[in-house]
Amino acid sequence: MNAIARLIQPRSVAVIGASADAAKTAGRPIAYLQKHGFTGDIYPVNPRVATINGLKCYPDIASLPGNPDVGIVLLGAERAHQAVRDLAARGTAAAIVLASGYTETGEQGARRQQQLIEAAGDMRILGPNTIGLVNLTDNIVLSASGALEMDHFPVGGIGVVSQSGGILGSLLSRAAARGIGLSKLISTSNEVDLELSDFIDHLVDDEATKVIALYIETVRNPEKFRAAALKAAHAGKPVVAFKIGRSEAGAKAAVSHTGAMAGADSMYDALFRQVGVIRAQSFGDLLDIPVALATGRKLRGTRVAILTSTGGAGTLVSDDLGMQGFETPAPDAATAEALRALQTGDHAVLDRNPIDVTLAGLQPDLLRGAINVLLKSPSYDALAIIVGSSSLAMPELMASAIEDCLPNSDKPVIAYVSPHAPQVGALLTQHGVPAFADAESCTAALNAMLRVGRWQAPATTSAAQEVVTIDDLPTGSLDEAQAKQLFTRFGVPCAREVEVTTSAQAEAAARELGGRVVLKILSAEITHKSDVGGVAVNLTAETVGARLQAMASEVETKAGVRPDRFLVQEMVGGGTELILGVHHDVLGTAILLGMGGVTAELFKDTTMRLLPSQGGLSREEALGMAKDLKTWPLLDGFRGRPKADVEALASTIVAFSQMAAQLGDRLVEAEINPVFVLPDGQGVRAADGVVVLAA
Repeated sequence: MNAIARLIQPRSVAVIGASADAAKTAGRPIAYLQKHGFTGDIYPVNPRVATINGLKCYPDIASLPGNPDVGIVLLGAERAHQAVRDLAARGTAAAIVLASGYTETGEQGARRQQQLIEAAGDMRILGPNTIGLVNLTDNIVLSASGALEMDHFPVGGIGVVSQSGGILGSLLSRAAARGIGLSKLISTSNEVDLELSDFIDHLVDDEATKVIALYIETVRNPEKFRAAALKAAHAGKPVVAFKIGRSEAGAKAAVSHTGAMAGADSMYDALFRQVGVIRAQSFGDLLDIPVALATGRKLRGTRVAILTSTGGAGTLVSDDLGMQGFETPAPDAATAEALRALQTGDHAVLDRNPIDVTLAGLQPDLLRGAINVLLKSPSYDALAIIVGSSSLAMPELMASAIEDCLPNSDKPVIAYVSPHAPQVGALLTQHGVPAFADAESCTAALNAMLRVGRWQAPATTSAAQEVVTIDDLPTGSLDEAQAKQLFTRFGVPCAREVEVTTSAQAEAAARELGGRVVLKILSAEITHKSDVGGVAVNLTAETVGARLQAMASEVETKAGVRPDRFLVQEMVGGGTELILGVHHDVLGTAILLGMGGVTAELFKDTTMRLLPSQGGLSREEALGMAKDLKTWPLLDGFRGRPKADVEALASTIVAFSQMAAQLGDRLVEAEINPVFVLPDGQGVRAADGVVVLAA
């Protein structure tokens, strides 16, 4: 067994600083180990006490009769490192350090944390500032959480890793109250050593764990997290994450729109999307989604049958499903006939969905029949059963009847409990039917199941990339012409343009380019040119000269600087305006694609992909970005509009990402806004650009 396996399944546990008073935090770990059935050896360590809970107490770690697999350190931060050093000397696999007072408290705490690391040597540490871990699969509780006062916890297939100790106890107790079975729960907290990704990786290999739920404050090692999450996805073990801090504003970029549009939370969205992690949008989802995924049932489409005996509740579920893109079609003729055959009289309402078959007075065998008909029906991909007030009189019969039908199909079956009846919901969940108290939870669960089924692993290799010469590049903010020259080196198509300084040169450039042109100031200092009157469109050779003089005066008035260089650019029309940018974050470097032009920040229709550790994005990822946008229908021929050259857009995204990958840390900012995507076969044109390069 490796150190993490020994930590989670120890045969012996030393409790350093154990108290004989079970009411105290230091008295809980031993009391809980005994209460919940730990069968291994327990070694209390306390020089002032002879016995604790019938166990011999040892004066120090050196006196222990054996080498413990795990040491639970209950000493304060000023002494914990001494116990850690002594445990390491005994060959202990891992220490769980509960004390606070480390990096979360400032500089002095950071020094204590470093002291802890040095004391541990090769021994692993969980914590500090952790509440410990709970292994329900094997009846091993290495925790001081007050939630362990409960006598019984359902055991199941959901593993939990939380960066908050309090949240671990919250999920443990909430799951127990709802009949949701958990396998392992680990609180990582300060993560001085063992962290989120270590336990994701371990739980992927844990046979008892089918789904992994994460409570995340931050991802400290993005590449390690990416590898662990992809391992889980490839193993068919869904990962569900609730990430706090969604309102945290990302750092605003100095000169580009991209930074304002790509806050830190958007980076987590991008990371989760690429590695197949399902993001829980509410804390409640962190149990609701895993309990549905843990059934292992497959959702292959968006058509949901709603079986109800109470019209209002059925409509509530149907309405919320519809808001998220699910369909609730009426039964086909054969399905309606099969349902009608189950009962006599005129009670059934079978020409619509929700399907109201007045189940309140039915016997369980009729309920079984209706469920089996709907699961067999080719018209539906999933079944939502509305459990009304009549269930309060016979919850066990109803739960058993539903459970009996589950082996007949692998389609998802969920329940919405309409009355406030948590005991009914818990009973259904324990019978294999995830039960929810909110219509929104039903939708969230089905939506997650759909996403798991549709997720595709990212390409293992990025598009082939030729190394481009970059040794001659300047530093600092480039002007627009320089920026587009850089884009061109990497294969990004740019609009034709001519740099000028006088009205006469502008007129000559306009004649050379032909047709209508755009006039812009050319300045590395003024990047938002339109804000100071530095852009004019729809000009001709006859009007561009006079407009240059007027523009110079207007910019001088608004910006305090009179421009002396200008660009005359072909006027690109008939395309869709997008924005393409680079965003840096602690999670990595991402490529942003969104609706472009002057309203880019206003609408914020964006999507992002993080670059792999080597190279740029693959062509598949680039196409996926385009299809993620709400603007996608405009590119795909919306209402007779010509289809855009999406293939050329994908090539441009790939080229831009390869530029970002090769420049690496030298590329402080880069953005094309707008990039015009022309009709199919006509390509794309980068019409404006921003680049900031570090030395």
